[in-house]
Amino acid sequence: MAIESSCDDTAAAVLNHQKVCSNVIANQHIHAAYGGVVPELASRAHQQNIVPVVDQALKKAGISKNDLSAIAYTRGPGLLGSLLVGASFAKSLSMGLNIPLLEVNHLQGHLLSHFIEDEFPQPQFPFLGVTVSGGHTQIVRVDDVFSMQELGATLDDAIGEAFDKCGKIMGLGYPAGPVIDRYAKSGNKHAFDFPRPKVAGLNMSFSGFKTAVINFLHNQQQKHPAFIEDNREDLCASIQHTLIDIISDKIVQAVHETGIKEIALGGGVAANSGLRQRMEQLGEAHQWKIHLPPMAFTTDNAAMIGIVGYYKFKAQEYASLKQAATARLPIN
Repeated sequence: MAIESSCDDTAAAVLNHQKVCSNVIANQHIHAAYGGVVPELASRAHQQNIVPVVDQALKKAGISKNDLSAIAYTRGPGLLGSLLVGASFAKSLSMGLNIPLLEVNHLQGHLLSHFIEDEFPQPQFPFLGVTVSGGHTQIVRVDDVFSMQELGATLDDAIGEAFDKCGKIMGLGYPAGPVIDRYAKSGNKHAFDFPRPKVAGLNMSFSGFKTAVINFLHNQQQKHPAFIEDNREDLCASIQHTLIDIISDKIVQAVHETGIKEIALGGGVAANSGLRQRMEQLGEAHQWKIHLPPMAFTTDNAAMIGIVGYYKFKAQEYASLKQAATARLPIN
């Protein structure tokens, strides 16, 4: 069994080797009223959700808790209060059932979700892993299941954060990423020219872009109060196009520097239709092998934690009850 509680989704999954038997997620809709995740509310909701989510995961898998061989949980990175709920529950279950405990890095889970048994071909080592989510944006060289090296990352905000904050100022609710994606399909991506931060190496920055968009919208609304409403589709298309340009340019650079032409995406923003289309276009143009995760494994889920736990269980890399959850945990 695997448990994921790094942010605002309480998730539990049961895996039989690499096959997912159940994958249950409880979302926390309370954060929509605040335009973003409120850490204290998230941890409280995890406490309410974790028992019924685990119970449902067992029932959907058609097993009892006594059939479990090990418990995997997200140790980090993430919101500390949220992580503590999942970690404490996993440790208690491990002790109660007297079965091994497996701590998992959330970022590794996103990239190794491609190894869950599925009809899609798995990446071949080495490959470039690109994590794009609300909390993380990074390019990683993956040489083996447990051999990963961060080549570049955002210096400030994640790409998902930029999507959500731009959407918030436009009144699109939370999370705004999927809404921007939907409106962008009807808009002109060249209608507005937003800045693309210049950052050395394979690192990225999205804070300046976010600020530029917010300032632009404020200035336009001073002249024309209905500016956002009148230009919503074009704004969404231009914002999405620029953000995709920023990350895709760095991916192209990473391929040139490493010579690795196999790329696997992971994270919630990997569900963005514009990004998926761009990656497929780049793959065709440059003869790259592109791996896009199934939609069910893009956002935070426990199945991706379970696949990492599966490999750790095989290697007998068991965790100690003394290992503490941590908000910051490098992928390597």
